[in-house]
Amino acid sequence: MNCIDKHLKEELFALNRYIYEHPELGYAEFKSSEAHVELLKKHGFKTEYGYMGIQTGFRAEYTNGAGPTVAYLSEYDALPEVGHGCGHNIMGTLSTGAAIHLKENLGDTKGRIIVIGTPAEETDGAKVRYASHGAFDDVDVALISHPFYKNVKSGISFALKALRFTFTGKAAHAAAAPQNGINALDACISTFVNIGLLRQQIVPTARIHGIIKNGGTTANTIPDFACAEFYVRAASKSYLKQLARKVCACAKAGAAAAGAGLEITEYETGNDNLLTNHTLQECLCRNLAKMGITDIEEAGEANGSTDVGDVSHVCPTIHPSFNIMAPGEQYSTHTAEFREATLRQPAKEALVKNVCALAMTGKEIMDDPQLLGKIKAEFKTAVEND
Repeated sequence: MNCIDKHLKEELFALNRYIYEHPELGYAEFKSSEAHVELLKKHGFKTEYGYMGIQTGFRAEYTNGAGPTVAYLSEYDALPEVGHGCGHNIMGTLSTGAAIHLKENLGDTKGRIIVIGTPAEETDGAKVRYASHGAFDDVDVALISHPFYKNVKSGISFALKALRFTFTGKAAHAAAAPQNGINALDACISTFVNIGLLRQQIVPTARIHGIIKNGGTTANTIPDFACAEFYVRAASKSYLKQLARKVCACAKAGAAAAGAGLEITEYETGNDNLLTNHTLQECLCRNLAKMGITDIEEAGEANGSTDVGDVSHVCPTIHPSFNIMAPGEQYSTHTAEFREATLRQPAKEALVKNVCALAMTGKEIMDDPQLLGKIKAEFKTAVEND
């Protein structure tokens, strides 16, 4: 595959900077998504804007005959106050760039290239909706890579369920007539105690953490309303379902003990755990090595959740990280320092190399039916065993 030409490099650097300069929160990424769409249209992709009813989502497609479908996932939402402190400006640019570079180097290779613009990764996670509504049903592999301070292979992430417990009781004067009240805060605190006891009986990789959002208005009144929100996380989708049921039972027991009413809702869109396809990851590593990137670390334990997990339950998927830092730099994501690093020369060089490697990986999958067969076989086993 040819190297990226100078013109495409400049277009990608400009896209990266433009999105950096126009940070937009989830589902409000109008300028960012339009910039991606316009560049893809310019390079011959057929685009659908406002994809699946999400205004700032898109799907871009280029087909060169019947063959495998390779999808690149593009993120471009920012964070409040810090802007692109997570680097989604360069992250989305990488996916769009890889798709364009692959398209321009297909030659006689048959297949289809898709870019799916996926808003709101930092909050609601559009990939969850896309995955559940069939956006990836016709995709053979999906690729995305996140900027970081080192190169790391795709690993695992937590499946996540966000639970809100709303307790209702009966207000009463806390000194004059406490016997007439039903204490919603007691129900809420009992829930926390029950969950604290439950933690001894859960697997070490699971997580339960929460806060009290509302616990009354004055110490002299029995609270008739209390609200708690929890994140429940697990390394497998099946275990998350079991654990969430137990956490809900803790809340039900707390409400019953206090005589309070209870409403259980999911206040944010949850995520599935990431099922990394290791065959696909090793294919990418081979192509990264061709670009001179060999210092790639193994992924550690899960330390967060991502909506890419839902994609990985529909088609073979990887979500590695790529180093955008100069030697010796180690800025954490979600910081101003990380944001600034996305524009510097080391990040530009990393962008170009990773665009090439992701494009070469897509082409290799299209050209090698045996490789694709191994990827799909691993995927089938992973889903069955999760």
